[in-house]
Order: sequence, then C-alpha cells, then structure tokens
Amino acid sequence: MPANTTDSSGPSDDAKKPGKKKGRRVRLLLLVLVLALVAGVGFGAYWSVSTVRASYPQTTGTITLEGLSGDVEVKRDSYGIPQIYADSDADLFRAQGFVQAQDRFWEMDVRRHLTAGRLSEMFGSGQVETDSFLRTLGWRKVAQEEYDTVLDEDTKKNLQSYADGVNAYLKGKEGRDISVEYAALGLTNDYKPGAWTPVDSVAWLKAMAWDLRGNMQDEIDRSLLTSRLDSDQIQDLYPDYPYGTHKPIVDRGAVSPVTGKYDLDAVPSDDIGSQTAQGATEGLNTQLSALSDTLDEIPALLGPNGNGIGSNSWVVRGTHTTTGKALLANDPHLAPMLPSLWYQMGLHCRQLSKTCQYDTAGYTFSGLPGVIIGHNQDIAWGLTNLGADVTDLFLEKVSGDGYLYGNKVKPFITREETIKVAGGRDRKITVRETNNGPLVSDRSKELDKVGQKAPVSNAAPDRADGYAVALKWTALKAGKSMDAVFAINRAKDFTTFRAAARNFEVPSQNLIYADTQGNIGYQAPGTIPVRLKGDGTLPSPGWDPAYGWAKEPIPFDELPYEYNPKRGYIVTANQAVIDESKYPHLLTKDWGYGARSQRINDLLADKIKGGEKVSTDDMQKLQMDNTSEIAALLVPELLKINISDPSVREAQKLLEGWDYTQEPDSAAAAYFNGVWRNILKLAFGNKLPKELRVKGDCINVPPAKNSGPADQQKKLVRECGQRDGDSAQPDGGDRWFQVVREIVEDQDNEWWKAPARGREAALEGRDDLFAQAMHDARWELTSKLGKDISTWSWGRLHRLMLKNQTLGTEGPDLLQRALNRGPWNLGGGEATVNATGWNAASGYEVIWVPSMRMVVNVGDWDKSRWINLTGASGHAFSAHYTDQTDKWSNGELLDWSFGTDAVDASTVDTLTLKP
Repeated sequence: MPANTTDSSGPSDDAKKPGKKKGRRVRLLLLVLVLALVAGVGFGAYWSVSTVRASYPQTTGTITLEGLSGDVEVKRDSYGIPQIYADSDADLFRAQGFVQAQDRFWEMDVRRHLTAGRLSEMFGSGQVETDSFLRTLGWRKVAQEEYDTVLDEDTKKNLQSYADGVNAYLKGKEGRDISVEYAALGLTNDYKPGAWTPVDSVAWLKAMAWDLRGNMQDEIDRSLLTSRLDSDQIQDLYPDYPYGTHKPIVDRGAVSPVTGKYDLDAVPSDDIGSQTAQGATEGLNTQLSALSDTLDEIPALLGPNGNGIGSNSWVVRGTHTTTGKALLANDPHLAPMLPSLWYQMGLHCRQLSKTCQYDTAGYTFSGLPGVIIGHNQDIAWGLTNLGADVTDLFLEKVSGDGYLYGNKVKPFITREETIKVAGGRDRKITVRETNNGPLVSDRSKELDKVGQKAPVSNAAPDRADGYAVALKWTALKAGKSMDAVFAINRAKDFTTFRAAARNFEVPSQNLIYADTQGNIGYQAPGTIPVRLKGDGTLPSPGWDPAYGWAKEPIPFDELPYEYNPKRGYIVTANQAVIDESKYPHLLTKDWGYGARSQRINDLLADKIKGGEKVSTDDMQKLQMDNTSEIAALLVPELLKINISDPSVREAQKLLEGWDYTQEPDSAAAAYFNGVWRNILKLAFGNKLPKELRVKGDCINVPPAKNSGPADQQKKLVRECGQRDGDSAQPDGGDRWFQVVREIVEDQDNEWWKAPARGREAALEGRDDLFAQAMHDARWELTSKLGKDISTWSWGRLHRLMLKNQTLGTEGPDLLQRALNRGPWNLGGGEATVNATGWNAASGYEVIWVPSMRMVVNVGDWDKSRWINLTGASGHAFSAHYTDQTDKWSNGELLDWSFGTDAVDASTVDTLTLKP
C-alpha cells in the first residue's frame, strides 16, 4: 500500500488576471465538482477517494526502475523527506528524478510549460498573452542553447539521468495516476503529460534569474515618477545607500591595480573609475505618464520582483561558537506558495569515488537535479540575492523592417513562434530582436506607451508613432550556471567552491561558505554588465552607440569576496556588497538598504565583543528576531505629540514602554504599523502618480506637470491607482525607512505637508502629519479589529494564507477551500530579520516569508536543523501537504539527519528501486 502522498501545483500567477476569469469559468466549475467529490463532499462511480489515492507515491517495498545499474534505497522520515542512497552518479540522479516526480510532478509539469511559454497547451486561450511574452523573452530557447553548446558533458549526463528517472515514473501512467489535478483537467482538455527532457530542468534557472533580475521595476518607477515629481524629489525617494550606518558585506580588499584581481590585502585607490560618473541617460529625460502592470502579470515563480525578494544568511567562525565549529544560517525570502518552492532531500553515494561523487543534502527545486542550498560532507553554503543590475530597457527607433543604430538602419533578427491552445486554434507571433534584445513592447500595449511618451533630446530621431522598447538581460545569453550547481555540490574547500562559483552566472547571488576545517567565506559571482555610459537607473536610447554594454562583463576575478575576516562572521541580507567609493565597478544603484543585515551584524557583534559564544539556539532565535528599525526611530517622536482625542490617546499609550518587537500578540505592533502605513500614505503615497499607487486608491490631485494648458487650469483631478497590491508604492520597505530617516528631524520638510481634505485642515509640518496618521490608524484598526484595543494584536492583521498556485488563486470558495490552507497569524514584518513582509500601500497581509530556514552545524552535521514553509507533498489531501507549517510559524526547526546512522534512526519508510 502506498504510504505517502505528493504532487504539487505549479506557481503560475496568471490565474490572478481578471481578464482571464471569464474564459475559464466552465473549467473552474468542473474542477469544483471534481474536487468536491474527491474531498468527500460526494462520491460517484468514477470520482471517489480512490482517484486521489491513485496518485499517491509508493514509499515502501520494491519498484523496478529501468536503467539503474544497481539497487537504490529511498529512505523517508516522518515528514516524508527522502534520503537517496546509490552507487553511481547516474543512479543517484535517476532516482532523484523518479522521487521528485512521485511527489511533485504536477508542479514540475506546470513549471516547464510556463518556462517554455506553453501554458496554453494545458489551460487554454486565457494563457496566450503570457505565453507570448515568455516566448519573446525566449527562456526555453536559451536553455536549449546552453544544453547544446556550453554545458559540460558530465552535467548533461546528470541532467539526462534525472530526466530518465522522471520518465520512468511517468511510463504507463494515465493523468489521474499522477495527480488529482490531471484527473480534473481531463474533463475539459485531452492534455496528457509529455516526456521530461534535460532542457526542461535547465529552463527553470532562467525563470529563477527573471525573478531575481535586479532593479528593472525601480528603473520603470523612477521614470514614472517624473510625471509628477522633479529630480530632487525623486532623489529624496531613492536616497544613497547609508554606508555609515549599515555595513556592506565586504569591508576589506580591492581590485589590485597590479594584478587586476580582487585582493583581500589591496588598498582601494583614491581614484575610482566608477561607471557611475555619467548620469543614467544624457539627453533622455524619461517622463512616462502611463506604464502597465505588465511586470505584475508576468508569472513570477519566486514572487513579485521588488523590495520583498531577498534573504538572510550569515556564518560564524568556530572560534566564536559554543560548538567550536562554524555555524551557518540561511532563510530565503520569497512569496508564500503551496507547496513551498523548496523540496528537502539528501543525495548520498554509499562510497565516494570517481563514478559516484556526491554526498550532499539540503533544499532542491522539483524539476532540477542536485542541491541548491545545503551542505556536503566537507562544506556548507547558503544563498541570498545579490541584486546586481543585470537588465536595461532601451528605446528603439523602428523603421520598416529594421531599427536605427548610429546613422544606419539595421535589420531585425526575427523568429516565428506557434502557440498551441487547448480547445482553440493555434496562435502565431513574430518575435523581433535588436542588438539590445527582444522588443518586449511588441507583446504589451502598455509597454509600447514607454516609447510613445518618453521625451527625448532634440538630437533624438523623430518619434512618429513612438519608439519600441527592447530588454537587454544577461540571462538571454547561454551560460554555465547548471555546471556550477553540480560543482558546488562536489566542492571540498574554498578554492574549489570559488572555482564552482565562477560559473554561477545567473542569477547573481551572494554565496556564503563554511567548511569542516574551520574556514568561512563569501563570494559575489554572476555575469554583471559593464555599461558604456549611464548607471542603469533609467531607460537608455538604443540608437546611440555611446550607450549599451561592453563586450565582456565584470571579470570574475574582480568581483568581491571574503575569507576568514578578522571579525569572525559574515552577514549577507541584500545590503550593499561593498562601498562603491572603494570599488571600481558598478554592481547596482539599487541595493536593499540594510535594515535586516545591520540588525544581524549588531546582535552578533554585541555577543562576540561581550565574550559570549554563539550557539545553534542563538542562530535559530536570531532568525525569528522581530525588532522594527523604523519603530525605534519614530516611536519616541510619536509619544511627544499631544493628542487630545481620548480614543486616539488610548491607542497612543500602547506605544509607551513598547520594545519595538513585533510579536503576533502585540497590540502595540499592530497600532504602530497602522501609524506607519498612514504616515507613508499622507507624506508620500498621495503625491505619487497613479501608475505607482495601489488599484482602487482614488484621490483628488493636481494635474500632472506635463498635462496640457486646459488641464492645468483645473484645480484638482480625480485619479485612481493602477498598481497591483504586491508591488504598489510606498511599500514600507527599508528604502522608505531611509527616506524618512533623512527628513525626520526636519519638521518643516515639504514632504510632511499636505493640503486640506474634507473637514480636516491642511498639514503644515511633521507633527501635524504624525498626529493625523495616529488618528487615521486608530480608526482604521477599529474597523478591522474592533473598538476595544485590549483585543488588538499584530497577528490578527498580519496573516498568512497559503494558496495553491494554479487552482487555488481564483474560482468559487469551495475550490479554494479544497486546495488552500490558513490563515496563520504571524509576527515579524517588513525589513525585519523575521521577514514576513507586507506592502503598506495595500494592507497588512503577508506577501513575503522566509520560505525555509536552516541552521547548519558544520562538521557535526546531524546536529543541524531545518524547516520548510509547507511540506514535501503537493497533494492537497496528503498528510505532508502542510505538516511543517505550524512549526515554521512558531520558529521551530526539525532535526536534520545526514549521517547513515542518523538517517536510519529517523527513517519510517524505505523504498528499494531495482534495475
């Protein structure tokens, strides 16, 4: 009898598009019927509980797996987490493919259709727009080029073995034998899963790179802001990184003028030839009055790109730990999804040799062989997003079948794409590319408006009906990141780790390191462009050869790294990598602002300077730190304000004596975050253009500064926001912390002033605005939590709902209840170490989470700990669907077995795969 369940829904955000609901209504109603029957609401001759159980994986006994050279054991613990034991690399990765397909093939299948721009084959015409955009980007095309031309032969063998294992699982199975989602899909579609290919795995890295691509949204937002704000005001909203208060990752070394390599002992030159010397776009003062929420609608497999995407990682050297060995922690911050993006697994060669090279465990992606974050027998590693600026938008002057470059018209590179549509006719598109990349404006009417509305200098070519918009992106060039995954899994020391990181081209990540010999380290890898002119903060003129990128990116040997720093620890949490005044290359102008990283730095420094040792429990506790940096700045000022309204004064008193920690049961945290949200709205939000404000936020505003004379005569214009709630501004992240920090002592700063509204007087300064924010927050929370403030709690406002990413994001309540789970009342908040993020422009709901947490006890591996957001299974009715979530929400970690004896002790099910 099968003992466990697994299968998952893939993370397509397309179901959120309002325009797609009508075309899928019939399918959704049928799915409701199916899932209602499956869930036990009713039974029929065909739809019954057996339909669900048919797809449960076999986890005990024996299965014959074609292609194996020897027996493979799959040992699962009480949470369904598998550990695989084999005698060759080929057998190990073949078994990994088989087991992940057992548990999550629906997720894998949806994901590969998304990365290939083929969702329409599964879900019909409602996905054509998304498929068109993704075909234009060409993720799958580039992945195929990587597999065909640049990846190592051993990498390709491992990918093929993995694919063989997936296909062995699929062989002879009907859709309903794989997951209940296929059974439901079969009512409206004759879709049948096809064979898995190695390129299906490689393409996932392109999707990952898209979600971690850097500052494209900031580039667009800065342009949009010019329709209402001047350059000084925009600079206020994008302040310089605070190097004086928030330490960068690397604090020593420089690129040696002698060797041209990054040298830990080199001293920075006084004359840094930074790429930032020129402004972003001379002669291109982009002013966009309209830009779509296209980026919101493009599927984001890790979550919406923006302030929330990040992570924490830190490592402490053994001289400062209670174990005498290094401790390493990591918790990537991504959008909550069900099942979790991560899949826990161990991959073990029974005997390490030239033909069996892996003994590693950690977090994997279903559909991708190897381990992404974790440890092997010698080293441990973690990842956070470096945030390098690897994308630029270029305006292109289109002329007939070509585009202007210099003084000549160059022909487009074109390709035809056919999109097959379930239940409908095929759609054909033509993709046009310039020397700067594909024309993304061909796929988006609103992106096309970039070219229609962006003013340019008199030297620019005639606009006619507008310029096209091209996307230049490092991930659109074939690379070797898949080689790096396997090489890191095999690395034995910092030298081999850095050699592996050399090929980790996209997405660019902060890599932290520790080994059993007591060493710790950091490496910044990635393909990061060298711009000929500009700093990538605004769109550039594609017709001007002065812009664009140099032929070669920043050399790997010139990228920052650290090895055994004197302070004894390394912290990466999306802050600046290195002080730009000490480094000759531009990595990005849009770092995270370091609220989380500095909190971690401060707590570690205080403990170590006090002579205390850091324990595994300390690392785990630090991951749950809820302290609010912005509360520590603002609460003392809020408490000085004289409040006459007794109801508001009652709420204000909640802040007296509060320690700024955002526990789920804290009434003070609830009220402060309400005040913070309203400060942001009054001081900044109401002054932003509609393209950045949240949908449904309608206010009366002065006409845009670039509107016509007739419009300028109007006193006020009714204007409603257009931005998706997860990416609207001001989002309240640590960029906004820095914005407020720089003006908080200036009582009369213009940002603190606001015109009269309704019966309320105009706000003349900071304290007026703070008082109004406290008033507004009191009544907002009263409407949400009740008048009695003794019942208020942050967790009641700040709730996590886990949603199935294909079928649980829309449709009737019954469907969502069958697939979704929650809510959970959480502590933490935006830009805290326990980064349960929320967007202050739209509400308090949790939109970012630590998607997993781990604390690795280097060298004493069986004392390590880990947790996943959900569980191993993607089956909605499995015991392992969300069996880790309660512990995750409470900050608990599970024991992480690695050695053979520890794994055997924790094993509850053993499956033997035989040749």
